[in-house]
Amino acid sequence: MRLCILGAGLTSLTLAKALVNQNIYVDIIQQNKTNLYDQSRTIGISKSNIEFFNNSIINIDKIAWKLKKIEIFSDNLRKEKLINFENNSTQLFSIIRNQSLYNLLEKNLSKSKYFKKIKFSKDLNFLDNYSLVINTDLTNPLTKKYFSRKISKEYNSTAYTTTICHEKKHNDIAVQIFTKMGPLAFLPVSEKKTSVVYSFHHLKNNKFKNVRNLIEQYNYKYKIQKIEKINSFELKSISLRSYYHQHILAFGDLIHRIHPLAGQGFNMTIRDIKLLLEIILNKHSLGLPIDSSVNYEFEKKIKHRNLIFSNGINLIHEFFNFERKINTNLLSRSVNLLGKNSSVNKLFTRIADEGIFI
Repeated sequence: MRLCILGAGLTSLTLAKALVNQNIYVDIIQQNKTNLYDQSRTIGISKSNIEFFNNSIINIDKIAWKLKKIEIFSDNLRKEKLINFENNSTQLFSIIRNQSLYNLLEKNLSKSKYFKKIKFSKDLNFLDNYSLVINTDLTNPLTKKYFSRKISKEYNSTAYTTTICHEKKHNDIAVQIFTKMGPLAFLPVSEKKTSVVYSFHHLKNNKFKNVRNLIEQYNYKYKIQKIEKINSFELKSISLRSYYHQHILAFGDLIHRIHPLAGQGFNMTIRDIKLLLEIILNKHSLGLPIDSSVNYEFEKKIKHRNLIFSNGINLIHEFFNFERKINTNLLSRSVNLLGKNSSVNKLFTRIADEGIFI
């Protein structure tokens, strides 16, 4: 059995590694020669997804920085935590640099006889040689032709990412602050470095404020020695209306993109990989063809879950955005009270870890 994956980013390599581990031949078709990520970009992976990654894809413990607590604050309630997610016995979440994971996967796959990289051809007839094609590439002609119908939400925001270098400290607590300018996250990656993601609202008639100054203003725990280069990208939410066309399946960021405030984007993709792998292996064990029927089953089982989860993230964004606009702390106080309820806190933690339970 040989499958084709279009694109060569993190999603493609992760899926490819999961498949070759099952002795499935995988051809990755890439348009660009390189796939470099800036060093400030990180991904958060939940505890259950780390376990799946280690058991079914590749062990990532050496490149993962484990977090035991996530503290959430609001500008309107600065001195009190809104919610405090905590796990004293093991990691609650792990932070990994995009480039470190990419390098690990690429190096490992290059040694596998089941894996091959092929240069993208403008003549798409070669795709007929595969019974199943998985498209993760946002820019190839197939995406524009078959996967352009989607539900989009403009956040009117730009995400700024950087890394702060600071004095050495025990650094296993992530912090999310819902500021007046937008959500700001401090995500530890080592004892001396912390990744920062600041989703900055585009405010009319308001002079742009220096992002470096804002990071320093909201920092309360680090003795900053250096703020590295700041990168940025526009934010929007996307949910694809149809996940497949015949034997071609859209996947990864192509089917869902969400606001980075909860660090759940790549977690959604890992859950998608887990389900897709289950479907393929089940069909293979029964002697059934790995073809367009995989796409139908995948969309039927996961699409509604992804849509509900994406809307949940949008709801959180709009909740704090509304509080920012009306300039009150009543909503933050309500969340603060809910967060003190142990049952509610456990539910929030489980949803962040495992996704929607339907």
